Amino acid sequence: MSAVNSSLVHDLLIELDRAGAVPLHRQIETALRAGIRAGRLRQGASLPSSRRLATELGVSRGVVVEAYDQLIAEGYLASTPGSYTRVAAGPEEPSPAPAPPQPAAPRIDFGYGRTDPARFPRAAWLRSLRRVLTEAPHDRLNYLDGYGLPELRTALADYLNRARGTSAHPSRVLITSGFGQAAALITSVLAQRGARRIAVEDPSADDDIRPLARLHGLEVVGLPVTGEGIDPAALERSDADLVVLTPSHQWPLGGVLPARARTAVVRWARKRGAVILEDDYDVEYRYDRAPIGAIQGLAPDAVAYAGSVSKTLAPGLRLGWLVLPPHLADAVADAKLLADRGSPAIDQLAFADFLLRGEFDRHLRRMRPVYRHRRDVLLARLAEHLPGFEPAGIAAGLHVVAWLPDGLREQEVVAAAAEHGVHVAGVEPYRLARPGRQGLILGYSHLSENRIAEGVAALAAAVSTLGARPRPAA
Repeated sequence: MSAVNSSLVHDLLIELDRAGAVPLHRQIETALRAGIRAGRLRQGASLPSSRRLATELGVSRGVVVEAYDQLIAEGYLASTPGSYTRVAAGPEEPSPAPAPPQPAAPRIDFGYGRTDPARFPRAAWLRSLRRVLTEAPHDRLNYLDGYGLPELRTALADYLNRARGTSAHPSRVLITSGFGQAAALITSVLAQRGARRIAVEDPSADDDIRPLARLHGLEVVGLPVTGEGIDPAALERSDADLVVLTPSHQWPLGGVLPARARTAVVRWARKRGAVILEDDYDVEYRYDRAPIGAIQGLAPDAVAYAGSVSKTLAPGLRLGWLVLPPHLADAVADAKLLADRGSPAIDQLAFADFLLRGEFDRHLRRMRPVYRHRRDVLLARLAEHLPGFEPAGIAAGLHVVAWLPDGLREQEVVAAAAEHGVHVAGVEPYRLARPGRQGLILGYSHLSENRIAEGVAALAAAVSTLGARPRPAA
């Protein structure tokens, strides 16, 4: 694209002070230089001839030639015989502020809630994509309704009813981009209907529900978590309109809500007219116990069941689902349509094909022993190097909580580990009511066995530098 022609004299914005002490050629230089630095006179733009500019300004041609020559010498202008004088420089870029020092990336990262991206079933997913692109009806590429495509909703209802014990009908399955969007849709609909309070497990994840509650002006009430999950009596006292639970594998402590407590929670929700949002976030990975069915199967009228592929395939797919109670389904579908006009059709169709052909089940069968072995390595290395650390929540999922022995504070351990190139998270930041028992959250699913062993050894070295030494387990 050619630059804008600046050959018109009035474009140059040159004003001369003929009575001033500054020579006229310097005033012309200053005006042109400022215009170039500001970007008003663009690089490549042509300037008026020296004769024309001198005539318009009422000065001798020599004054203009002197100004042009100085700017050519400085690199602002360029001139070739028989052609126009042109702007040769771009606008002056502001000096960037010095970048703040970035913390060094950890050598070993025990971050939680991750899959192993190297194990994504690329070949099987590609086969599903090819089939979809070859066989999908043209109208499936049109605008969608808020629920999502019927092929995936039907496939998901069949899978969830079989694998999770839900009571899901395709007409009440809604496709989302993950749990974050599921929570946002439910929260916004309930807030519009007059909800005032949300009850959450304490400790619990703080990156979805709590920001949403602040956004909608809702109060958050913490329900203390024991080894088995929440105390239903605390829920009775909460006066909440929505309770968010991870009953099959409490995050982060790993407990399972027992049958009597599940029954009490359902009874509370029906009595109060409240909603249970069930986050079934990593239920596919069970190592030392039989799978636990979803609460939704007990009370499809009171439970909104949320799941996603983030802990099974990859979070980057941005595919999730909600199984909704009848009284919420249409309102949540309308909110979904308003939010993003529906999830991508090709991805929905590919996942439906992936489910129906059994590829999802095969992938899970391949990954369970992989993740179980990595968990076993982590537990063995903790027992060897840090015998005073007490593992919890080990029977399922993709992370372990390690309770610290007396004499250690998790903030100190986290900081010391970082100095040794190891990233770990503490439990305390996820509590609403503090203080609580000190512990670490150690994710292992994305680390090789060697990296896990190396990381625990480095963590032990970090702990040894702290003043208070942990006592060995009895």
